[in-house]
Order: sequence, then structure tokens, then C-alpha cells
Amino acid sequence: MSSNFSPVYTLLKRDLTLAYRHRSELANPLLFFVIVVSLFPLGISPESKVLQQIAPGIIWVAALLAAMLSLDNLFRSDFEDGSLEQIALTAHSLSLLVLVKVFAHWLLTGLPLLVIAPLLGVLVALPTDAMWTLMATLALGTPVLSLIGAIGVALIVGLRRGGVLLSLLVLPLYIPVLIFGANAVATASSGLPVIGQLYFLAALLSLSLTLSPFATAAALRISLS
Repeated sequence: MSSNFSPVYTLLKRDLTLAYRHRSELANPLLFFVIVVSLFPLGISPESKVLQQIAPGIIWVAALLAAMLSLDNLFRSDFEDGSLEQIALTAHSLSLLVLVKVFAHWLLTGLPLLVIAPLLGVLVALPTDAMWTLMATLALGTPVLSLIGAIGVALIVGLRRGGVLLSLLVLPLYIPVLIFGANAVATASSGLPVIGQLYFLAALLSLSLTLSPFATAAALRISLS
């Protein structure tokens, strides 16, 4: 048990330490999220009734784009310094190590978005009743964004300019998360039950946790071969 836990802890600590040394890169997705949401009241209307109708879509689209902004750093630095090849050659399960790296990515990008989202919800006049739904949908949806995005990043990690290709690969897969996440918040704003949307997001998270590590590991082996 300890031999299986040791590489997991070591890799997680390494990724978090490297991210701490490049704190400016960590701030970029969060600042992007804040700026995009903050500009909508200025560009559309500051009236609360107008903002309440578009607030769920604004927050979820901004969160999705912020998550995509940070995806390129998931495997890029490891690929460039050769660490990714060493990780792939270890005796430990590559799928498990990929899952650890995705979890570290979510801690550094998805969790900050989850924490700051209620403050931005107040900015766009999101009703109080919908705040908990917003938190729940982001808690279920942002890990899915990281897990699905990892597959796309693994496929293009060997390309120097794969940003546009990454968008084409992962955006169609992000659409169900966006639809059900934003719809759940909008439904909660109307005072209606949202358990169906939350169940669907939970199902997507379970499916992503089950399949994404294996698909990402296979994509990495293809990119490194």
C-alpha cells in the first residue's frame, strides 16, 4: 500500500511545488475568469433583472474558457524537460500518475474558480438561492473539464502550436457540461428543482474518472512514441 502511495504523493508534491514557483502563470486563468465576468455588466446592462437572466451562462462560459486557458501547462513542461518520458517509463501505472497530475491541475485551476465564483455571482446579481447550485455545478463540472482536457492535451503535447487544435478537440466534449451546468443554475434562480441536472453532471464526472486516465495514458504513449 505504501509503495503505491509513495509515487502518487511524490508526483502531487512535485507538481504543486513547480506551480508555486511559477505563481504568475497560476493567476492567469483566475484573472481571466474575473475580467470576463466583470465586463458583462459594463457591456450589456447593470440592471439586475437583465443580469439575472444571463448570469448562469456568463459564469459557466467564463469558467470553461479559463479552464481551457490553463490546459496547455498540464503536460507541456514535463514533455519539454524529458520528465514525461521518465514518468511513462516507470513501473507504476501511467493511468494512476496521469490522474494525479489532473488532480493537481484541478487544485490549481478548478478549485480557485470554485472559491471565487460566489463573489462574481453577486456581481452579476445571481439570486442567493442559486449560489449553492452554482457551487455544486462547478464542483462537479470543473473536474470533468480537467479530465476531458487532459486527453486533448496528451494528443497534441508534441506539437509546438496546438492551441487551436486543442480547442477543436475538447470544446465539443465540453458542451454537455456547459449546458447542464448553466441550466441548473438558471433553474435554481427560478426556484425549481435541479436534482436532474446535478445527477447528470455527477454521471459525467463518474464516466470521466473511469475512462479519462486510460485514454490520456494511451494518448501520451502515442505522442511519445
